[in-house]
Amino acid sequence: MAFSAWFCGLGPSLFSLAVAIVGAIYFLIQPTHSFAIADPQQTLSLGVFLLVSTLMIAFGEMNRRKHERMRLAQENLEALNRQQAAELGTAHKHVRDLTTQVLHLQDEERRRLARELHDGVGQLLAALSMNLASITNDLERLSKTANTVADSSALVSDMTRDIRTISHLLHPPLLDEVGLRPALQVYIEGFAERSKISVDLDLSRDFARLPRDTETAIFRFVQECLTNVHRHAGSTVAHIRVTRCDGQVEVEVRDQGKGIPAEKLSELTVTGSPGVGLRGMKERLAQLGGTLEVTSNGNGTAILAKLPVTNSASKSVTAAV
Repeated sequence: MAFSAWFCGLGPSLFSLAVAIVGAIYFLIQPTHSFAIADPQQTLSLGVFLLVSTLMIAFGEMNRRKHERMRLAQENLEALNRQQAAELGTAHKHVRDLTTQVLHLQDEERRRLARELHDGVGQLLAALSMNLASITNDLERLSKTANTVADSSALVSDMTRDIRTISHLLHPPLLDEVGLRPALQVYIEGFAERSKISVDLDLSRDFARLPRDTETAIFRFVQECLTNVHRHAGSTVAHIRVTRCDGQVEVEVRDQGKGIPAEKLSELTVTGSPGVGLRGMKERLAQLGGTLEVTSNGNGTAILAKLPVTNSASKSVTAAV
């Protein structure tokens, strides 16, 4: 009776009670093998058994209903958690898509501004420089005026150089025209000249062309890393290594500076968002299926980016160029 009441449910419990009463009357209560009850004490005992069994069945049913309510509440809570997790995943996807769109628009705007500066203002300054050179030839007899015009020509040359530098920093034309390696070499040379930081580039000369978005992401990654080296690392050297194998491109930028403090490195590991620059790099890489790893100690910092790339995509880009 206890087993049926606790584990089997109301129906089996009542059936067990009925079988127990019939069996007791027929086999145990005198006279045996008969359903007649001659002794009042046995009738009382049978009534007590019936009462106790009924209480057991009632408590067992209450316990089963309690567990059933708990099970239903747990299932509802799990369903709510799954729904909230799905909504959170959708929200994260929308944020990533929005970030990708912002980065793409930023690259396109930089490319447009670079083209306008180079093709528009640059050409006008070149024409102005030629006009000033002509005036200088006509005014050679006026030394003071000639010196002023020469100074103006020098200023125009400086302005032209600065505009070309800004245009290159916004979006290097070499990246679209001849590929990643020449664009990185030109940028690194200019960066080393301005920052006085020695930069070593380890990239083979036969490195194949990559998809346009991948090349842009790698260039921006190197640009952001070198900027961080100049601003925060306090290192006089930097090493860039770009390798490709098994359908994956790895780009590592390593310095010999003071490194990242342990608390900031822990924040990067846990939240993935120590700063705007690294957060932007991580989002850009994530949209292309890549990852970002940062390791640091007292002897410097190493930032490693991994991007998947297919051979067919590289061949198509090379053919288009």
